[in-house]
Amino acid sequence: MSDGTERHRQDTGLHQLYYDPNIENKNLAQKWLMQAQVSPQAWQFCWALLSPDKVPEIQYFGASALHTKISRYWSDIPSDQYETLKTQLFSQIACFSSGSKMVLTRLCVALASLALNTMPEVWPGAVPEMVRVFQEEGGGVDGRARCLALLELLTVLPEEFQTSRMPQYRKGQVRGALGREWGSVCPLLQQLLRQGDSPGAVKARVLRCLSSWVLLDVPLSESEGLVEDCFTALPDPELFDTAVEAIVNAISQPDSQRYVNTLLKLVPQVLSLQEQLREAVQNGDMETSHGICRIAVALGENHSRALLEQVAHWQGFLALVNMIMFCTGIPGHYPVNETTSSLTLTFWYTLQDDIMSFDCERQAVYLQVYRPVYFQLVDVLLHKAQFPSDQEYASWSSDEKEQFRIYRVDISDTLMYVYEMLGAELLSNLYEKLGRILTNTEQASSWQHTEALLYGFQSIAETIDVNYSDVIPGLIGLLLRININNVQLADTVMFTIGALAEWLADHPVMLSSVLPLVLQALGNPDLSISSVSTLKKICRECKYDLPPYASNIVAVSREVLSKQIHKTSQCMWLMQALGFLLSALHVEEILRNLHSLITPYIQQLEKLADETPNPSNKLAIIHILGLLSNLFTTLDISKQEDESGESTAPPVKTAPLPPGPNPVVVVLQQVFALIQTVLSKWLNDSQVVEAVCAIFEKSVKTLLHDFAPMVSQLSEMLGQMYSTIPQASALDLTRQMVHIFARETDHFPPIKALFELVTSVTLSIFQQGRGSCRGGGGGGNLCLFLFWCCGLVVQENGKLLLQAVLEAIGGGSSRSLMEQFAEVLFSLNKHCFPLLTVWLKEALQAQGFPSTRVTTEQKDTFTQQILRERVNKRRMKDIVKEFTLVCRGLHGTEYAAEYCL
Repeated sequence: MSDGTERHRQDTGLHQLYYDPNIENKNLAQKWLMQAQVSPQAWQFCWALLSPDKVPEIQYFGASALHTKISRYWSDIPSDQYETLKTQLFSQIACFSSGSKMVLTRLCVALASLALNTMPEVWPGAVPEMVRVFQEEGGGVDGRARCLALLELLTVLPEEFQTSRMPQYRKGQVRGALGREWGSVCPLLQQLLRQGDSPGAVKARVLRCLSSWVLLDVPLSESEGLVEDCFTALPDPELFDTAVEAIVNAISQPDSQRYVNTLLKLVPQVLSLQEQLREAVQNGDMETSHGICRIAVALGENHSRALLEQVAHWQGFLALVNMIMFCTGIPGHYPVNETTSSLTLTFWYTLQDDIMSFDCERQAVYLQVYRPVYFQLVDVLLHKAQFPSDQEYASWSSDEKEQFRIYRVDISDTLMYVYEMLGAELLSNLYEKLGRILTNTEQASSWQHTEALLYGFQSIAETIDVNYSDVIPGLIGLLLRININNVQLADTVMFTIGALAEWLADHPVMLSSVLPLVLQALGNPDLSISSVSTLKKICRECKYDLPPYASNIVAVSREVLSKQIHKTSQCMWLMQALGFLLSALHVEEILRNLHSLITPYIQQLEKLADETPNPSNKLAIIHILGLLSNLFTTLDISKQEDESGESTAPPVKTAPLPPGPNPVVVVLQQVFALIQTVLSKWLNDSQVVEAVCAIFEKSVKTLLHDFAPMVSQLSEMLGQMYSTIPQASALDLTRQMVHIFARETDHFPPIKALFELVTSVTLSIFQQGRGSCRGGGGGGNLCLFLFWCCGLVVQENGKLLLQAVLEAIGGGSSRSLMEQFAEVLFSLNKHCFPLLTVWLKEALQAQGFPSTRVTTEQKDTFTQQILRERVNKRRMKDIVKEFTLVCRGLHGTEYAAEYCL
């Protein structure tokens, strides 16, 4: 094919890609162009595509093709052509310095890639030559355009290094070479930034260039003057963003903490921005306040320990801390009026860690200075956590409300962390403030203020043991004084009570005060999550103190469930709460409460079982089965003995375990026939079968050997289910049964019969070539079950498994499944290493297997990589992905780059 024909095809393909409205034509064009880009002919057509008579889109493709060839197929280029290629690229960059910006950038990236491939041996003075070439006049290109082109080239050079895929040893060489080139770049940038007549575009490009180079860890001491010059650019609105980025990148480099003297010089520079910051806040200029805050936080967060250690300069660092405090407390509600305060939260963690890491003597000195700061921080954070007015909050979008929720969670985490420094005094501080606003009859406080203080308590009590605190009884008393007239306030009251569940277990006398609040909230759908989760925590932690309240809790819960005011997940939580509650009662009481609680659902299930299957009654059946599953998950009377033995509580709290079947088993036996009826109509529906199996699986896990009376009939039912329509959930339940009861003589016959039947059915599925069963992920469950039960199968048939996996990797299966095949190889390597070593060698000896596109050397490399990787599963997945691309002839394409990300 002639060059002219090839170029015509390129033009046509590019036209289709950019302008053809037909998506199929676009996709075909893109696929063809990707292949053309990596073809040997690309060297010819890419220069032609850069012709001045082409449109920018076509020129861009030509420049991209050049970059692809240089960056990924460097070994294809003869060494005697390096100089010619370099000269051509310089020439094209000069031509496009006044042309299309996107084409210029791509050409600069191509030349940068060439430089990285040739430095330091072949092209040792790359950067000085770049500077010299673009400083020379000629070619009809004006000085400003040449200067901008040079800066673009110098900017993309470090960026291309960061994304290049060169070997590690080579990366170290090139990084060192680039570091030495900084001596040529820094004076140039400083000169351009300080020249009064430098255009704004040039200064902006200088700042971008600095940002790029500091990511190479160039010593902060060597860029000190340039970083200080960046501060002079901050008053210019056109340069502000790029100047901020350059400063933040420079002082955020890990290596920069070694240059303490430079850091000390930067502190007053940052402090000098406070006036600009206050003006920005006053004028509502969020972009400027955000940028200045980023600078202050970058300096404080990255170098707090280094600056703390400079005791002679403690006042300067304290001033920086206070500047960051101002940013934390910036006026307005996040995220509507401001987005800056969230940037500061990590700084407070870092500063606290650094202070607490000093020896006791120095720590005491720092705490004397910074404890008051952290108490102030608590006040600021709780103010920021306050909700806006009801009217304003109603005007917020759902996205803004969600961002505010996450922001409050971040504040909560920070308060919890700060408690480690401030201790019990923090709780006392919060308690006093809450007491003042709730007992002040002269001046009414907003509900927002009350809610925020409670939120502070909740944040700490959720994760910190507050049982020793002497303010909690008073807090409970204050909770009862709150006039709850708002959903957000009611939510926080509920969550606070839930956070105190462990304390209530040690102080059960207070249960009579808080339970009425919780049960009342249970009937409010707006408080669904908070009230149900709080009741669940109380029932879990305080169950041995709840028998006097049990009938009331069950009655309220039954009423709430019958009204269907809660979503499905909260209904399931409520049943778990009741399971905890009932676990502490006498068996007769458990059975009586179970009867009143679940009889309406059993009656409803009987009606549904008689109906013709349809989507509506399917959802109702799954819901009822789910309620039963969650109830049986937590209803465990065996824990009465265990916990009463360990507990310091009086023995009167627990009921003696009478002989006879477990209450859960009694109920399951009563409903077993009904469940079989449901299954008979819904056996081909994996979701219903899964819901049925979940009841028994959760009961087995909870009851363990107490489930024994059900083993025989459940084994028989499982066998019938699985032999009729194999389902993944039935396999999981079978595995659970085998695991618990296979060693028990009394139950061995039914378990053995079930095991043999399931194994026989499963093997017949594989022999028929159907590698999956119903119920999402069935094939995986089958494999898991078989390998779990029959470890010897791996030794006898592991080589066949490996050959199947290799065949799939070689191209016999979808690329989307490669991670799963990598997991199989990882497991074999971890558990069957000696066998895998032999199997791999034998399997890959075959000519053309697993693909005709791979060489013997590539297969050897793959084998070595696989056998080496016994720890890092992520690395194993990368190895398999790369090898499958080689097998499919896709390695090195644009697709491959995206696939391997």
